[in-house]
Amino acid sequence: MSKEKELEELVRRFLIIIGENPDREGLKETPKRVARMWLNELTLGYRVNPKDYVKVFEVDEYLRYGDMVVVQDVPVRSMCEHHLLPFFGYAHIAYIPNDKVLGFSKFARIIEVYSKKLQLQERLTQEVADFLVETLNPKGLLLMIEAIHTCALIRGVEEPMFMITLASRGVFREKPELINEALSIIKSKLADLKKLST
Repeated sequence: MSKEKELEELVRRFLIIIGENPDREGLKETPKRVARMWLNELTLGYRVNPKDYVKVFEVDEYLRYGDMVVVQDVPVRSMCEHHLLPFFGYAHIAYIPNDKVLGFSKFARIIEVYSKKLQLQERLTQEVADFLVETLNPKGLLLMIEAIHTCALIRGVEEPMFMITLASRGVFREKPELINEALSIIKSKLADLKKLST
């Protein structure tokens, strides 16, 4: 039996257990749709290598002076491993190039790969930061992820709670003023995520 067929059967059984009729009109195709969604979309990160999305450029003399590059509002959409419910928001990356920069759109691709598996926001932040440091060898890197967790929104406390996680590497650890500088650039965007919950 294929993985998709096996997952279809599990979803069908799940519907029965919670008291639904998987043969009723609205649910007939649900097991197939759910199986396809989980295998082809939500867990793609288990089957894709983020290195496949790396496009690195050597920097010229204008970027060799320690100036900061900030990439803001990179979408984050993942599934919390505790309740299998989504969390979503934005990642913001600040880095000081050493001799390489990453192709602009590749930040979104890399974050997508790490997000498309069962995750904790804390782990996701560290994994992406480690990968970017390994790939770019920057003088320093700061990664911030801000997200709303639907496990808190639709169950439990049922409130729109936000989590912010930070990972700092290199000179960002050695010079706290660099973190403040990066966060002041990012700060103007922090209110955007809260609009999603209103």
